[in-house]
Amino acid sequence: MSYPIVILGSGRGSNAEALLQSELNKKLGLAKIAALISDREDADILSLGQKYKVPAIYIDAGCESDHLTNTAEQVYIERISSFSPKLIVLAGFMRIINSPLIDAFKGRVINLHPSLLPSFPGIDSIQEAFEYGVKITGCTVHWVTPELDAGPIINQKEVHIDESDTLELLTRKIHVAEHQLLPEVVSHLSNVN
Repeated sequence: MSYPIVILGSGRGSNAEALLQSELNKKLGLAKIAALISDREDADILSLGQKYKVPAIYIDAGCESDHLTNTAEQVYIERISSFSPKLIVLAGFMRIINSPLIDAFKGRVINLHPSLLPSFPGIDSIQEAFEYGVKITGCTVHWVTPELDAGPIINQKEVHIDESDTLELLTRKIHVAEHQLLPEVVSHLSNVN
């Protein structure tokens, strides 16, 4: 039985690539990546489509703000629905999605966040944790709800901050943890649902 997933991202796509590589290595359970979708036409995540032979689609967000417009959100819902996904993964998707999209895929949207939620929600989490001086941070995969970064936590991975860590080094350490955690969570969800 197939477990199609759609990945939404706005940037480099390193977490999407971690999922694609895990699928290639048969480490993603029943999950099969059906499509990559980005709100940025020049996002590197879209180049992964050709590399991994997966549809890669740009969909205009409809504005310059951090939210999708209502019209754009409807386009996202229709396009995502066309892949009949069991799971939608927000992996570096830098737009806040609204209730219509969350409701359209109720209980099927997860987000990867670069902190140990509920600490440091929102943007710049890695920098905030670093500047605050915490000794442990990490990453979280959680269910998406209308409240930003507040949905039920699925799993987390800790990253220790060493005295010698710079912000750049900490960012790299968190990316490594994300590339482990997200495939683990997707594989687990595909096998239990």
